[in-house]
Amino acid sequence: MTVAVIDYGLGNIASILNMLKKVGVKASVASCPEKINNADKIILPGIGSFDTGMKNLAERGLIEVLYERVIKEKVTILGICLGMQLLTKRSQEGGLDGLGWVDADTVKFNFDNHAGGLRIPHMGWNTVQSAKENPLFKDMSGEVRFYFAHSYHVLCHNSSDMIAMTRYGYNFVSAFQNKNIFGVQFHPEKSHSFGMKLLENFAEV
Repeated sequence: MTVAVIDYGLGNIASILNMLKKVGVKASVASCPEKINNADKIILPGIGSFDTGMKNLAERGLIEVLYERVIKEKVTILGICLGMQLLTKRSQEGGLDGLGWVDADTVKFNFDNHAGGLRIPHMGWNTVQSAKENPLFKDMSGEVRFYFAHSYHVLCHNSSDMIAMTRYGYNFVSAFQNKNIFGVQFHPEKSHSFGMKLLENFAEV
Protein backbone atom coordinates (compact mmCIF):
# COMPACT_ATOMS: atom_id res chain seq x y z
CA MET A 1 0.00 0.00 0.00
CA THR A 2 1.23 3.50 -0.87
CA VAL A 3 0.03 6.81 0.56
CA ALA A 4 0.39 9.86 -1.66
CA VAL A 5 1.13 13.06 0.28
CA ILE A 6 0.00 15.93 -1.93
CA ASP A 7 2.62 18.62 -2.49
CA TYR A 8 0.99 21.86 -3.65
CA GLY A 9 3.41 24.20 -1.90
CA LEU A 10 1.60 24.51 1.45
CA GLY A 11 2.33 21.60 3.74
CA ASN A 12 4.62 19.90 6.24
CA ILE A 13 5.55 17.28 3.66
CA ALA A 14 8.81 16.12 5.26
CA SER A 15 7.29 15.83 8.74
CA ILE A 16 4.36 13.77 7.47
CA LEU A 17 6.62 11.47 5.45
CA ASN A 18 8.81 10.98 8.51
CA MET A 19 5.84 10.08 10.72
CA LEU A 20 4.49 7.62 8.14
CA LYS A 21 7.92 6.00 7.88
CA LYS A 22 8.02 5.56 11.66
CA VAL A 23 4.76 3.58 11.60
CA GLY A 24 5.88 1.47 8.64
CA VAL A 25 3.70 3.06 5.96
CA LYS A 26 5.09 3.50 2.47
CA ALA A 27 4.50 7.04 1.26
CA SER A 28 5.51 9.26 -1.64
CA VAL A 29 5.33 12.95 -2.47
CA ALA A 30 2.72 13.60 -5.16
CA SER A 31 2.88 16.90 -7.03
CA CYS A 32 1.53 15.61 -10.34
CA PRO A 33 -1.56 13.61 -11.41
CA GLU A 34 0.44 10.49 -12.29
CA LYS A 35 1.58 9.83 -8.72
CA ILE A 36 -1.91 10.45 -7.36
CA ASN A 37 -3.30 7.89 -9.80
CA ASN A 38 -0.93 5.25 -8.43
CA ALA A 39 -1.75 5.80 -4.75
CA ASP A 40 -3.90 3.61 -2.52
CA LYS A 41 -4.62 6.45 -0.07
CA ILE A 42 -4.16 10.22 -0.15
CA ILE A 43 -3.15 12.84 2.41
CA LEU A 44 -3.86 16.52 1.70
CA PRO A 45 -1.80 18.57 4.17
CA GLY A 46 -1.77 22.34 4.40
CA ILE A 47 -0.51 25.45 6.17
CA GLY A 48 -1.50 28.89 4.92
CA SER A 49 -4.45 30.68 3.39
CA PHE A 50 -7.56 29.10 1.89
CA ASP A 51 -7.48 30.93 -1.46
CA THR A 52 -3.78 30.24 -1.96
CA GLY A 53 -4.43 26.57 -1.32
CA MET A 54 -7.21 26.37 -3.90
CA LYS A 55 -5.18 28.37 -6.44
CA ASN A 56 -2.15 26.13 -6.00
CA LEU A 57 -4.21 22.97 -6.44
CA ALA A 58 -5.77 24.40 -9.60
CA GLU A 59 -2.50 25.66 -11.09
CA ARG A 60 -0.92 22.23 -10.64
CA GLY A 61 -3.86 20.49 -12.29
CA LEU A 62 -4.60 18.47 -9.15
CA ILE A 63 -8.29 19.22 -8.56
CA GLU A 64 -9.52 17.08 -11.43
CA VAL A 65 -7.42 14.02 -10.58
CA LEU A 66 -8.30 14.31 -6.88
CA TYR A 67 -11.99 14.46 -7.77
CA GLU A 68 -11.64 11.39 -9.99
CA ARG A 69 -9.84 9.37 -7.33
CA VAL A 70 -11.70 10.50 -4.19
CA ILE A 71 -15.25 11.11 -5.40
CA LYS A 72 -15.56 8.66 -8.27
CA GLU A 73 -13.16 5.88 -7.24
CA LYS A 74 -13.76 6.33 -3.46
CA VAL A 75 -10.07 6.38 -2.53
CA THR A 76 -9.65 7.32 1.14
CA ILE A 77 -8.30 10.83 1.77
CA LEU A 78 -7.17 12.61 4.93
CA GLY A 79 -7.11 16.41 5.00
CA ILE A 80 -4.83 17.97 7.62
CA CYS A 81 -5.35 21.53 8.96
CA LEU A 82 -5.76 23.70 5.83
CA GLY A 83 -6.19 20.47 3.89
CA MET A 84 -9.26 19.70 6.01
CA GLN A 85 -10.65 23.18 5.37
CA LEU A 86 -10.16 22.88 1.60
CA LEU A 87 -12.51 19.87 1.65
CA THR A 88 -15.35 22.20 2.75
CA LYS A 89 -17.52 24.42 0.56
CA ARG A 90 -16.00 27.80 1.37
CA SER A 91 -14.08 29.82 3.94
CA GLN A 92 -14.53 33.20 5.58
CA GLU A 93 -10.81 33.64 4.96
CA GLY A 94 -11.17 34.00 1.19
CA GLY A 95 -13.47 34.31 -1.77
CA LEU A 96 -12.79 31.12 -3.71
CA ASP A 97 -14.94 28.01 -3.50
CA GLY A 98 -13.48 25.02 -1.71
CA LEU A 99 -13.56 21.48 -3.03
CA GLY A 100 -16.99 21.09 -1.44
CA TRP A 101 -16.76 17.35 -0.78
CA VAL A 102 -18.07 17.72 2.77
CA ASP A 103 -21.19 19.72 3.65
CA ALA A 104 -19.35 22.24 5.80
CA ASP A 105 -17.98 25.78 5.85
CA THR A 106 -14.78 27.16 7.33
CA VAL A 107 -15.22 30.06 9.75
CA LYS A 108 -12.97 32.25 11.88
CA PHE A 109 -12.88 31.87 15.64
CA ASN A 110 -15.32 34.36 17.17
CA PHE A 111 -15.06 34.97 20.89
CA ASP A 112 -17.49 37.91 21.09
CA ASN A 113 -19.99 35.91 23.15
CA HIS A 114 -17.49 33.77 25.04
CA ALA A 115 -14.89 34.12 27.74
CA GLY A 116 -12.23 36.65 26.84
CA GLY A 117 -8.48 36.37 26.95
CA LEU A 118 -8.16 33.77 24.22
CA ARG A 119 -5.75 34.47 21.42
CA ILE A 120 -6.09 33.79 17.73
CA PRO A 121 -4.54 31.69 16.31
CA HIS A 122 -5.36 28.72 18.51
CA MET A 123 -1.87 27.32 18.89
CA GLY A 124 -0.45 24.51 20.99
CA TRP A 125 -1.63 21.26 22.55
CA ASN A 126 -5.30 20.62 23.23
CA THR A 127 -7.50 17.65 24.01
CA VAL A 128 -9.65 15.94 21.39
CA GLN A 129 -12.89 14.27 22.41
CA SER A 130 -14.37 11.59 20.16
CA ALA A 131 -17.96 12.38 19.19
CA LYS A 132 -18.57 8.78 18.15
CA GLU A 133 -16.66 5.59 17.50
CA ASN A 134 -14.39 5.96 14.50
CA PRO A 135 -11.45 3.96 13.10
CA LEU A 136 -9.25 7.07 13.00
CA PHE A 137 -9.13 7.14 16.82
CA LYS A 138 -9.01 3.39 17.36
CA ASP A 139 -7.10 2.21 20.46
CA MET A 140 -6.60 5.72 21.84
CA SER A 141 -7.38 5.92 25.54
CA GLY A 142 -7.07 8.44 28.33
CA GLU A 143 -6.57 12.11 27.57
CA VAL A 144 -6.05 12.31 23.81
CA ARG A 145 -4.01 15.39 22.89
CA PHE A 146 -2.94 16.84 19.55
CA TYR A 147 -1.07 19.93 18.38
CA PHE A 148 -3.09 22.76 16.79
CA ALA A 149 -2.13 25.91 14.85
CA HIS A 150 -5.11 27.64 13.20
CA SER A 151 -7.29 30.75 13.18
CA TYR A 152 -10.22 29.17 11.32
CA HIS A 153 -12.21 26.04 12.05
CA VAL A 154 -14.77 23.87 10.28
CA LEU A 155 -18.51 24.18 10.84
CA CYS A 156 -20.22 20.94 9.76
CA HIS A 157 -23.84 21.19 8.61
CA ASN A 158 -24.47 17.48 9.18
CA SER A 159 -23.81 16.34 12.74
CA SER A 160 -23.26 12.80 11.46
CA ASP A 161 -20.00 13.98 9.84
CA MET A 162 -18.50 15.13 13.16
CA ILE A 163 -16.22 12.51 14.70
CA ALA A 164 -14.24 14.60 17.22
CA MET A 165 -14.57 17.90 19.05
CA THR A 166 -12.15 20.25 20.79
CA ARG A 167 -12.82 23.18 23.10
CA TYR A 168 -11.16 26.54 22.60
CA GLY A 169 -13.54 29.17 23.96
CA TYR A 170 -16.31 26.96 22.59
CA ASN A 171 -16.53 23.50 21.07
CA PHE A 172 -15.48 23.16 17.44
CA VAL A 173 -15.12 20.24 15.06
CA SER A 174 -11.56 18.95 15.17
CA ALA A 175 -12.18 15.87 12.97
CA PHE A 176 -14.83 14.84 10.47
CA GLN A 177 -15.65 11.92 8.21
CA ASN A 178 -17.99 11.60 5.27
CA LYS A 179 -17.66 8.10 3.79
CA ASN A 180 -14.07 7.88 2.46
CA ILE A 181 -13.26 11.52 3.26
CA PHE A 182 -11.54 12.31 6.58
CA GLY A 183 -10.30 15.62 7.92
CA VAL A 184 -8.45 16.68 11.08
CA GLN A 185 -7.84 20.27 12.17
CA PHE A 186 -4.80 19.39 14.26
CA HIS A 187 -1.35 18.33 13.04
CA PRO A 188 -0.74 14.60 13.62
CA GLU A 189 2.78 15.02 12.23
CA LYS A 190 3.55 17.28 15.22
CA SER A 191 1.63 15.27 17.81
CA HIS A 192 4.12 12.59 18.84
CA SER A 193 2.61 9.25 19.90
CA PHE A 194 -1.03 10.20 19.30
CA GLY A 195 -0.15 11.52 15.86
CA MET A 196 1.71 8.36 15.00
CA LYS A 197 -1.24 6.24 16.09
CA LEU A 198 -3.72 8.30 14.09
CA LEU A 199 -1.66 8.00 10.90
CA GLU A 200 -1.26 4.28 11.51
CA ASN A 201 -5.04 3.98 11.93
CA PHE A 202 -5.60 5.99 8.74
CA ALA A 203 -3.37 3.61 6.82
CA GLU A 204 -5.50 0.71 8.06
CA VAL A 205 -8.90 2.25 7.24
